[in-house]
Amino acid sequence: MINLPILTLVRRFTSTVSQEGARSAIRRSINYIYRRIRGLGHLTTYSSGGTRPQGSEQYLHGIWKTLAQQNAFHILEAPSLNQGRRQIAMVADLNLPQCRKYRVEQLAAFWRGRGVEFEYAHFQDIPRAVRIMQNATHLMEYRLQTGPTAEMIRYEARRLRLPILYDLDDPLFSVSAYETYRNMESLDPDMKAHFLAAAPKYLNMMNGADLLSVSTPGMAIHTTLYTGRPVHIRRNFADAQTLISGAKAKAEAVIDDRLFRVAFASGSQGHEVDLAEIIEPLSEFILADPNRRLMLIGHYDHSHLPEGLERQVEKVKFRDYDQYLASLAVADCTLMPLCDDAFNRCKSAVRVLDAAAVAVPSIVANVGDLPAVVQAEETGFIARNTQDWIAALRELTADPKAAKEMGRRARKNLEKRWQASDLPHIIAPELIEWVEA
Repeated sequence: MINLPILTLVRRFTSTVSQEGARSAIRRSINYIYRRIRGLGHLTTYSSGGTRPQGSEQYLHGIWKTLAQQNAFHILEAPSLNQGRRQIAMVADLNLPQCRKYRVEQLAAFWRGRGVEFEYAHFQDIPRAVRIMQNATHLMEYRLQTGPTAEMIRYEARRLRLPILYDLDDPLFSVSAYETYRNMESLDPDMKAHFLAAAPKYLNMMNGADLLSVSTPGMAIHTTLYTGRPVHIRRNFADAQTLISGAKAKAEAVIDDRLFRVAFASGSQGHEVDLAEIIEPLSEFILADPNRRLMLIGHYDHSHLPEGLERQVEKVKFRDYDQYLASLAVADCTLMPLCDDAFNRCKSAVRVLDAAAVAVPSIVANVGDLPAVVQAEETGFIARNTQDWIAALRELTADPKAAKEMGRRARKNLEKRWQASDLPHIIAPELIEWVEA
């Protein structure tokens, strides 16, 4: 409980406004209130371990009331106009490790490399989210849906006159995509109902932003069916840490040359349906030679495997990213089948990037952004039908040296074309102009 009389707090706030400015006063007030309510000596922030303090949905209400009573509520000029600097605050759903890496952390490194300050917070770490907004010139939101917390953060951003960008890498707003998304067939019906119920909440957040960024051309096309907001592409790419970790994993990989390993990685549930597209011919290929292995990395329900195949299956749990790359590095190739539906046409090629980081060639479906990242017959194969999958596997097994050389070319292509840059195929020029102009 706050012990100081409200009049004393108001006087302190007014004094700080006159001496240090409104932003400093707000920041000090927020820190003080949070410490007193929580009984903390300092502000706790979201940690990489996944814990986060739970802020109140009315966290800012007292601050807003005081500012309004003191005629200090409104910011008359946007910070981006009256300051000779740029600073991005990103408020994001950080619960999914892959999403955090590709849509938040690597974006932070990109903008910092351009001299733009960049801080991010989990959307439920309200004290940190509010704090980083006070010094920001731009707000980015990632994967947020409407609710009291997100709406309060958005209200504060508008009070601060921050331009707002909303980022998304899956069509979570799209009922039409969910209803034709075949991966939903393997999930509990209640989970699908939950996703459908949340779709309008994502769309409401999108339509409240000034502009949108999405991860692929297919996603951009689908997004324009639902919104009139400007939509721009910011593709996922290989950041410096990915390149370093990939090279290390490949160098340390212990490879049994007697075996031929085919990897299939799944970072979320439901991808049994994707592998089912090719599981019968793939099973025949694996079982045709006792030295062939199917590596299933991450989430996969093994009850979906054909009879007899499991004895030549290697199961690998999804751990942290470096351990995932270490597992992938021992494979001879990776498979990325996708059902051809509206949801998957929005998909990015992060699994291709991961494989290329450890110099492993990919065989991919002609769906989503996968074929854009693979140079056919040079860094991998693009399979347009069942026969293409098996033909590619046979070609790789027939010449192991050529297969390894294809993997090395995939790594070189990653370094040349798919690492962080401001080239238009990575990030739309309009997004750079939005921040730096």
